[in-house]
Amino acid sequence: MPLYEYQCVRCRVRIEKIQKFSDPPLTACQKCGGKLERLLSSPAIQFKGGGWYVTDYARKSSPSETGKSESPAVGEEKKAPEPSKATVSKDSKRAAHK
Repeated sequence: MPLYEYQCVRCRVRIEKIQKFSDPPLTACQKCGGKLERLLSSPAIQFKGGGWYVTDYARKSSPSETGKSESPAVGEEKKAPEPSKATVSKDSKRAAHK
C-alpha cells in the first residue's frame, strides 16, 4: 500500500498516511480542521543486489529468425576491423621517412 503525504493549508502540519489506492483522499486536518492537500513525493523504492545485466532479460529469438546477427555474448569481444592496405602503406612510408 502506498504512503501518501498531506499538508494542511491552514496550520501547515504535514501528515503521512498509508492508504489503499481505492481509499478516498483525506480532506480535513485532525489538529485544526483545515483543508488538506495531497503532496507529491518521490516513491520509496530500494534496489538491492548487483544490478541488472543485458543477459537478465534477453530476447529468446535466434539470429535466423531476425535475419540479423546478434551482438556478442557477455565476455566476448568484437574484433576490430583490420586496417586497409592503403592505410598500412601510408603509415609505413611515413615511418620510413622519419
